[in-house]
Amino acid sequence: MTSPYSTLPPHNQPAPLLLKDRVILVTGASQAHSLGRVAAMTYAAQGAIVILHGRDTPKLEVAYDEIEALGYPQPAIMPLDFLTATQIDLDGFAEAIHTTFGRLDGIFHGASHFSPLTPMGSQSLDVWQKHLTVNLAVPVALTKACLPLLRRSNDAAVIFLSETHAARPTAYWGAFATSKNALHTAAEIWSAEMTEADHVRFHVCEPGPVASPLRSKSHPGEAGQLVSSPPSPASLAPHFLYLMSTNDRPPDRNYQCTQPCLVET
Repeated sequence: MTSPYSTLPPHNQPAPLLLKDRVILVTGASQAHSLGRVAAMTYAAQGAIVILHGRDTPKLEVAYDEIEALGYPQPAIMPLDFLTATQIDLDGFAEAIHTTFGRLDGIFHGASHFSPLTPMGSQSLDVWQKHLTVNLAVPVALTKACLPLLRRSNDAAVIFLSETHAARPTAYWGAFATSKNALHTAAEIWSAEMTEADHVRFHVCEPGPVASPLRSKSHPGEAGQLVSSPPSPASLAPHFLYLMSTNDRPPDRNYQCTQPCLVET
């Protein structure tokens, strides 16, 4: 049975530098306008030391330069290809965080794999393996590798990104929706296994329709149409901050960004 969904409280007003000195890993932060990049910039703006993950080092360097140019805390870059990563790679990834920072206060799992929508009868084993690896297996395995670091925090948060079609299955979304849907189960089980002494909480965030790079692949026909476009990915910043915050935390594991917020630019 799926847990209830939380939403952003009305009139939510986070304090300045809410995440000051907290160390937060953001996966999938390399691509401009991606949800991972939005989360990374949001956390950095609130004083966090952000660890930028992605496959493309030059793109990560662009994100790094943007954060430094804005005067936010110096971030770190840690590239890794999730499609080919082994447990040894993930353990080494976590060990590098330990060596540099000594702890981890949060993980935002923004990395994802998406292939064109097709009927399930056309989706090969390779398609399924890629989706399950990047969207489910590696996020869970990376969290496992980082768990000792998360336990060193006084209030750590792990945020998995889900998807609308994962909660409400729809034709042609087979491998992607299934891999994202399983994150709800993983978060439920992990939460049940934690004790109060662990100080680690798990959330699954359903962002809803936004004009992200992934949506341009899933809805290519929207480009140039004379219809209202989905909100900007930047509109999700208050939601991502609320989930990672140590104050006024969401009461439920599952979270919906039902009302994208206006953010100043």
